[in-house]
Amino acid sequence: MTTATKYEVVIGIEVHAQLATQSKMFCGCSTDYHGAPPNTDVCPVCLGMPGVLPVINKKAVELTIMTGLALNCTIPERAKFDRKNYPYPDLPKGYQISQYDLPLCKGGWLEIEVDGVTKRIGITRVHLEEDTARNMHRSNGAEEYTLVDFNRSGTPLMEIVTEPDVRSGREARAYVTKLQQILRYVGASRANLEEGNMRCEPNISLRPVGTEAFGTKVELKNLNSFRAVEHGIDFEIARQTKLLEAGERVSQETRGWRDDTGETVSQRTKEAAEDYRYFPEPDLPPVGISPAYVEELRARLPELPDAKRQRFMSAYGLSDYEANLLTSTQERAQFYEDAVGNDGASAKGMANWIINEVARLEHESGIVVEESKLRPEHLVEAQSMIDDGSVNMATAKAAIAASFASGKSPRMIIEEQGLTQISSSDELAALAAKVIEANPKPVADYRGGKESAIKALVGLLMRETRGRANPQLAEQVLRKQLDV
Repeated sequence: MTTATKYEVVIGIEVHAQLATQSKMFCGCSTDYHGAPPNTDVCPVCLGMPGVLPVINKKAVELTIMTGLALNCTIPERAKFDRKNYPYPDLPKGYQISQYDLPLCKGGWLEIEVDGVTKRIGITRVHLEEDTARNMHRSNGAEEYTLVDFNRSGTPLMEIVTEPDVRSGREARAYVTKLQQILRYVGASRANLEEGNMRCEPNISLRPVGTEAFGTKVELKNLNSFRAVEHGIDFEIARQTKLLEAGERVSQETRGWRDDTGETVSQRTKEAAEDYRYFPEPDLPPVGISPAYVEELRARLPELPDAKRQRFMSAYGLSDYEANLLTSTQERAQFYEDAVGNDGASAKGMANWIINEVARLEHESGIVVEESKLRPEHLVEAQSMIDDGSVNMATAKAAIAASFASGKSPRMIIEEQGLTQISSSDELAALAAKVIEANPKPVADYRGGKESAIKALVGLLMRETRGRANPQLAEQVLRKQLDV
């Protein structure tokens, strides 16, 4: 979707990601609260009781800094926590412990690719805070009411804020997709939008082309899918364009996205920074971060997606498309490399198996390969049996599907089911004669000069052998008998 050429779209994106720690940000309560009864994974600290003191979760600080490093940020030697004040029922203290002017990470960037064009999106800051409780809206038929579950309250929450560098819904989707991949590679977060442990909040404004001043921004709150990110922004661009072209004013507000109607709806007036009355958190000391500690964390970073993709292309001779698919997750990339091992000659073959057949099995089962019972050595074994003529491709695919579900090796499955390939012309001769006798129509077509009829006969012979015949040999045997 595009706007009229007289307006430029300006988008900045805030992403909140719950960190993969075992305990909460300022207390020892478990973050594994999913499925727990409401208000059971809580203590006086995350309930905001008077007189309690927070203690900083070191692991949360480490994961935030590692994310910042993965996003090319600068890590200052000093950071601090602040109180962000707002009186909502999901904040029992009446404020949130967050970071304002001295975040843990600042000034980074992330590159995205849209329509073959690479673009750099600036990262303003990556900071750390505590998550809120969860409001649960209910109705008993006579009235509507809201309950509050504090199990989520105090979960470590990282916020990643971009510069206003995004210009479309597609760019925003590409950015959030890439960011999710990096968060998972680093191990910082599960980063699942549908589960709510990653939430996307773009700020969209329009300004006349050629002007520097920003237009009035509208925030879309808690978008929970890549589709919602792209379509919500596109709708908002169209809505604001329509208002401006009619000579009306765009209101600064927070809006929500409704998947069912495909439109944004107003939620509340958007607060400005001064409305939060930030001031330093008096119960927490400033955080000192030494350069040596930063380098220690940098050394713990895994090979990141872009670097891994480039290495896959150069080391294994893969295309950009193949390398992108195989590095989509760290687990998939490791599965591929375990299958390739030291045998560079099998690199293309293993890539084809994973991109095509394994992807089909994942789609049909809803199970990703690393959570299935298929092992990398199963693919190697199946390919080896094809190469030595023991089985044909169809049989190998069937065996891999069985391995995916059972964990048995393809060789064991093929031997148990008697599926080894028939590669003896003598063994196929009698079966070929049977097929010729039972199918006079394609036989007559072939002998009458219709060359394609041989394919039908080969297919019938393959069926007769339950797919065990060598297809090339089957065609040779059939032609020999037909051409007499």
